[in-house]
Amino acid sequence: MPREHGSEKKRMRAIVVTELFSPTRGGTAVWFDQVYGRPEAAGCEIVTSEVAACEAFDRSYPRAVHRIPWRRHRWLRPESAAIYAGLVRRIAPLAWTGRFEAIHAGRVLPEGFVSILAKWLSHLPVVIYAHGEEITGWREPGKQAFMRWTYRRADAVIANSEKTRELLVDLGVDPARIAVQRPGVDTERFSPEVSGQAVRSHLGIEGAPLILSVGRLQPRKGFDRVIEALPEIARVVPTVQYAIVGSGQDEGRLRQLAFVHHVADRVHFVGQVSDEVLPEWYAASDVFAMPNRDTEGDTEGFGMVYLEAAASGKSALAGCDGGTGSAVVDGVTGLRVDGHSARTVAGGLLRLLLDRGLSETMGQQGRARVCRELTWQVVARKTVELHEAVWARPHRTGPAQRRPVGVSLAR
Repeated sequence: MPREHGSEKKRMRAIVVTELFSPTRGGTAVWFDQVYGRPEAAGCEIVTSEVAACEAFDRSYPRAVHRIPWRRHRWLRPESAAIYAGLVRRIAPLAWTGRFEAIHAGRVLPEGFVSILAKWLSHLPVVIYAHGEEITGWREPGKQAFMRWTYRRADAVIANSEKTRELLVDLGVDPARIAVQRPGVDTERFSPEVSGQAVRSHLGIEGAPLILSVGRLQPRKGFDRVIEALPEIARVVPTVQYAIVGSGQDEGRLRQLAFVHHVADRVHFVGQVSDEVLPEWYAASDVFAMPNRDTEGDTEGFGMVYLEAAASGKSALAGCDGGTGSAVVDGVTGLRVDGHSARTVAGGLLRLLLDRGLSETMGQQGRARVCRELTWQVVARKTVELHEAVWARPHRTGPAQRRPVGVSLAR
């Protein structure tokens, strides 16, 4: 990510409020790090959570970073009351300085709700990010009511996919205030030019076909379906191997599943890897797989790992649920299949493994797409455009009635 300060061009000036921010791992943290650390966001400051090793990161980050404790207390009602109070104490003084044009909230609760309170006091417009899983996963009536109330009072809502936009509309958010804005990818770091030979040597698989998954180990990712599909795949591709990069609460179940299906010798649980090494894992793979599915309200809102695979020139297998259709263009950059069925997952992976021409073409098309539409430079430019459009309109504390000036939010 660029750390230089660039030219004299007008810079976005926003208070960015988000629990998830580097050095925390994960797609959302990367998104905000990449966008708000760029030269065009030189007027921004970050309000975020205290995490391990944050002091060293903050010293090198080109923006002021304000850290607060982000802990729940079971003896409080609600348990998150201390988080809300801490955010108010930190955001309110910043909002009153006159240095900022807007507040960007990384999530609807608690960040968005507190930002709306700050809007009442400072008259700064509020932009809230929507990721999808919070809308489908937060089912408590009280939280649903707070979420709906908050979204409807934002001046703009950034949806990470068309599916998330549909969920917002179902909540009663004015479609004219929703901007579909996908996250991006570093197309220089993730590239077909990266070598995966060191990874293959480490695994001891040399020329064997390798399926790769990257992400938190949780049911919605569909890694269990890949494991269940391996026996059928191995009957056709006897040397196939499967590597899972990531950690999470589902690891024990996945290991047991590999044992039950007699594929434990083919499944490599890699754990977390450094950001520097991650591109080599994509480079070492033949196919990327995350056949996501909705599980008890838990949905995949987008899936930035699909973009990392595409930037690396790899075809991808995704599920049909959630917002992954914005990340994987079915039949163009990869395949979308029913992630609930191990049989359909096996069929999709076999098609990509056996038809190398098709897989390579999809990888090339995926690379071309992210280079054209989904670099961090493009995402940052669109964020600035939205910020300026919101700033140009009258700011209200109730549900907005007018479309922002100078940009179509519904695009």
